[in-house]
Amino acid sequence: MKILKYPDKEKWESILRRPVQDNSVLDISVREILSDVKEKGDDALRKYNLAFDGYKSSKLLVRAEEIMEAGKLVSPGLKEAIRIAMHNIESFHRSQAELPEKLETTEGVFCWRESRAIEKVGLYIPGGTAPLFSSVLMLAVPALIAGCEEIIICTPPGPDGKINPAILYSASVCGVTKIFKTGGAQAIAAMAYGTESVPAVNKIFGPGNQYVTRAKELVQLDGTAIDIPAGPSEVLLIADKSANPEFIAADLLSQAEHGSDSQVLLLSDSEKLIGDTTIAINNQLEKLPRKDIAGKALKNSMAILLNDINTCIQLSNLYAPEHLILAISNYKELAGSVKSAGSVFLGSYSCESAGDYASGTNHTLPTNGYARSYSGVSLDSYIKKISFQEISSEGLRNIGKYIEIMAEAEGLQAHKNAVSIRLKSMQDEAN
Repeated sequence: MKILKYPDKEKWESILRRPVQDNSVLDISVREILSDVKEKGDDALRKYNLAFDGYKSSKLLVRAEEIMEAGKLVSPGLKEAIRIAMHNIESFHRSQAELPEKLETTEGVFCWRESRAIEKVGLYIPGGTAPLFSSVLMLAVPALIAGCEEIIICTPPGPDGKINPAILYSASVCGVTKIFKTGGAQAIAAMAYGTESVPAVNKIFGPGNQYVTRAKELVQLDGTAIDIPAGPSEVLLIADKSANPEFIAADLLSQAEHGSDSQVLLLSDSEKLIGDTTIAINNQLEKLPRKDIAGKALKNSMAILLNDINTCIQLSNLYAPEHLILAISNYKELAGSVKSAGSVFLGSYSCESAGDYASGTNHTLPTNGYARSYSGVSLDSYIKKISFQEISSEGLRNIGKYIEIMAEAEGLQAHKNAVSIRLKSMQDEAN
């Protein structure tokens, strides 16, 4: 982990530039997979299941018996944790629902918006060494609250065709039963274009590796919506001298262990705090099962010493982190200064892991600086807002002449006529 001291503002942008990968070969591979699945459907999925996951079988849909059996393999403690997390996630996302509010913009002119669920959504759930069953809760719960008519899950199987029991159990408690054994870019293609087994959806959600991410970006160009642009996980932590170095080290490592391409940043006005944290990181790293992955991520990471905490906030806003932790004594005063971040954690006990699992906020967040213009997944991600208007004859009389003037100024005579004809009809009736 590199340590920088008091860098000039002119150098901030270059310092904060994320590691760039050459995706030219990746792009060719992903496009080939997308095209193959679009053309050959299930046959292509089976081919890639064998090539990438070692799974050789014609069966793609998870059977009801497999879901029931999975429930028996999940420990009572984990079941309780999943249900508590689900309750908190549901409470937080249900509070985001909005009731239509009719507004009379001009006398006789009423306007309002109503929410409609996106009918069909597909959830991608990573498997492998870190099966993200928590993502099932984060993605399925708001979909259920929104009222999506069809919710499907794609997740990679092991060579034996089995899916992590916690993933299946989490899906079952959310009421999602259409689960397909396929992962990677091929799963994204299946949900975007549809196959004999996997139905096409209107919008795709979920995290994944670089192949999954690129596939989502490409199918979006073909007309299938996605949740948010995604990249490697990241956290930026701002700490002052009051912070606990052990806590800080644990938070930084919790993000670093996601993947070797993850990035963690520590900003502080205390050189001693940075030094103590570096020692704590080295001590904790040696005890982690995923220390090799976390260690590689730390090579892309840095601690930056700055003059004061306000300067730390300014640098953080420029970086726009996926996760932002404010481990500072006056976080209540400075939280309002945060302009760009996916999710913010306030105080020494608000660890980023809480947001990943059970506090209730969603862990599907914008990365790679997209927090400057994107929000994390929420109830709004699963709904469309449709505007309505109801205009009485009196209302049209009140705004009609202004519509006519504006339409004529734009040279759109038919637009003007749509109003003029009605106004004349009303005048004739009055006479």
